[in-house]
Amino acid sequence: MRKPELLAPAGDWEKLTYALAYGADAVYMGGQAFGLRAYAGNFSCEEMKRAVHWTHKWGKKIYITVNIFAHETDFGELPTYLQLLEALEVDGAIVSDPGVIALAREAAPRLPLHLSTQANSTNSYAVRFWLKQGIERVVLARELSLAELQIMRSKTEGGLEIFIHGAMCMSYSGRCLLSNYLTGRDANRGECTQPCRWGYALVEEKRPGEVFPIEEDERGTYIFNSHDLCLLPHLPLLKPLNLDSYKIEGRMKSVHYVASTVKVYREAIDTLWDEGEKAFQVKLPQWLEEMDKVSHRDYSTGFLFGKPGAESHNLETSHYVREYDFVGVGLSEEKAETLPVLGEGNTAWVEQRNNFKSGDVLEILTPEGAAWSFTVQEMWDVDGNPLEVARHAQQRIKMAVPRNISPYSILRRAKDKK
Repeated sequence: MRKPELLAPAGDWEKLTYALAYGADAVYMGGQAFGLRAYAGNFSCEEMKRAVHWTHKWGKKIYITVNIFAHETDFGELPTYLQLLEALEVDGAIVSDPGVIALAREAAPRLPLHLSTQANSTNSYAVRFWLKQGIERVVLARELSLAELQIMRSKTEGGLEIFIHGAMCMSYSGRCLLSNYLTGRDANRGECTQPCRWGYALVEEKRPGEVFPIEEDERGTYIFNSHDLCLLPHLPLLKPLNLDSYKIEGRMKSVHYVASTVKVYREAIDTLWDEGEKAFQVKLPQWLEEMDKVSHRDYSTGFLFGKPGAESHNLETSHYVREYDFVGVGLSEEKAETLPVLGEGNTAWVEQRNNFKSGDVLEILTPEGAAWSFTVQEMWDVDGNPLEVARHAQQRIKMAVPRNISPYSILRRAKDKK
C-alpha cells in the first residue's frame, strides 16, 4: 500500500523552505490574488516562479490556491493568471468555483486541477461528477466520518485528499458569512477576520446595550470556537483507506508550527507504513508531546467518529495553548558565511524571533534526529559586542553552543508554568 502524500502549508518563502526541509512531499501556497488567505505572506509572480523552481529542485510538488468564489469582475485577469500557473509548471491549482474550472479548461488546458474543500464534496456521487469535469484530485469536505470515507474510497478511483491537522471552521467546510456581516470582510474571498473566535453574550431586543453573559463567567462565552483537528493517533484507521494526500492546515501559522507538525507527521507516516502499527504505537506518546509544544487550541478528532458535540468546542476562551515560546531559528551556512567570525570554540549564528537571555534553557528542534537542549551562556552581536539579552526582532546573534545548530533548526523555550 503506497504512502499518502504529506501536504504542508507554505504561507511565505520561509515556511515553504522549512516544510520541505522537515519532510513534506508537497506544499500549497497562494498568489497575490484569487486565494482564500488574503493576509498570508502570499507570493508575487516572480516569487512563485522561484518557489516552483526550489520545490521541484527538492523533488517535491507545489500546488497554488485559486479557490475564491469568483464574481464577474474576477474573470478579466483570471485567464492570464491561470496561463501563468500552467507556464510555471505548478503541479496543480486548487479550485472551487465551477466557473473558474470551466475557464481553466479553456485557458490553461494542461494545468492540473484539484477541487478545494470549499466545494463541499461529501459523497461519492459528487466526487465522480467532479472527476468527469477534469478534476484530478478532490479535497474532501471536513464533515466526513471514517465510515463515510471508507464508502467514498471504495466507490471512486480518482485522487482523494483529507485534512488531518489544523484549525477547524465552525461553518460548513468554511463557507461562512459572519466575517462579511460583522466586519465587511468576505471569508469566501480570503479576508476572514475570524469572528467565530470572539467572545459573545446575549442582548435582549428591548434592552439595547444591556449585555447578559451566557455563562456565569466574566469573560463571556465562545459559542462558535471550534477545537483544532489532530488525527495523529488515528492514522492506523486511515491507512487502509488508501487516500492520496494528508493535508496540514496553517498558511497563517508560524514557521515553528510548520516545522513541528510536518516533522511529526513525516515520522508517523514513515513509521506506520515501513515498520507497522506496533512501532507506531511505541513512538506515538513522544509525537503527541511534540504536538503539545506547538501553539494550538485544544485538539479534537473533528467528524472522524461522527458529528462533534459540545466537547469539540471551547466555550471559555479562544486563546491558544502555548507551552513553549518560539525564540529563534538557525541560520543557513550560506547566510552565516556573510557574518563575521566571532568567539572561540563551537559557536553558531541564529536569528532571534522572541526575547531570550543568558541562563535560559533552549530546546533545539532539527529536521533530523531528536530535539536537544542547552543553557545559553555566551552571546555576541554582529559587531562582536557581548550580549546578555537578545531583545531585537530578527537580530542575528552568535552563540556559544555545545553542538552544531544546523540550518532550519527551531529554537524554543519552555514557558514558566507559574
